[in-house]
Amino acid sequence: MNAGTAPTAGTTGANGTAWTAGATATVLRRIAMVVALPAALLAAWWFASQDSRDFYRPPLSRIVEAFGPTWIGPRLVDDVLPSLARLGLGYLTALVIGVTLGVAIGRGTRLRAVLEPVLEFLRAVPPPVLVPILILVAGIGNTMKVLVIVSGCVWPILLNTVEGVRGVDEVLTDTCRSYRITGRRRLWHLVLRSASPQIVTGARQALSLGIILMVISEMFAASSGLGFTIVQFQRSFAIPEMWSGVLLLGLLGVTLSLLFRLVENRVLGWYHGVRAVQRER
Repeated sequence: MNAGTAPTAGTTGANGTAWTAGATATVLRRIAMVVALPAALLAAWWFASQDSRDFYRPPLSRIVEAFGPTWIGPRLVDDVLPSLARLGLGYLTALVIGVTLGVAIGRGTRLRAVLEPVLEFLRAVPPPVLVPILILVAGIGNTMKVLVIVSGCVWPILLNTVEGVRGVDEVLTDTCRSYRITGRRRLWHLVLRSASPQIVTGARQALSLGIILMVISEMFAASSGLGFTIVQFQRSFAIPEMWSGVLLLGLLGVTLSLLFRLVENRVLGWYHGVRAVQRER
């Protein structure tokens, strides 16, 4: 083919097919890397516990057998969905509070100096210790459980937001000042965008804490929820059902982590693109 001749349809089709095959292979390789270790651990657990006669450590086959009847049915509506609703409400509340306070504290030197001792004191208090106090203040209903989740999730979001806002590039700040970009436009396009990688990091840490605190809050003076149901199984010596609840919590954690990864890729697509270009240089 001459230098000035356009590529033929066959050549274009072959290139497109090769690119599609390469992309498919890459996706399959990534899926295999993600699934390989969990599959190996489950297989090891399955075969190691296959002949177990221990009442408290039943075979994985019995746990899997109890999983469906235990959680697919009324408990899905009565226990699982209320737990997820409380987790979602508490997590979103912590996200709003953490980002709002973090931006204010990160931008205000005096405000940071005034609030830092109080924040350090509150941050040092473990959220489970607050459960009895919150029961006295908010009762034993959903409000207490949501407040427990908020009290733990807000700190990684708040602290990462503060550091992200404090780390805004001074050159970009001077550029905004030169172009008279102020107010909401500066907050949205400069401050929040520059701090968003660290805000997302704090939000990812808070999600893991939220799942733990969701379970802890339901172990105290509760009548429904995953934590309550797992404790009831333990107290009634329904051991396979108890282990199935632990397995369900793990699956929920993995699912929420994957959903968070999708949101992160959507929100920080520009950031990952910049990092990819920098790595190629």
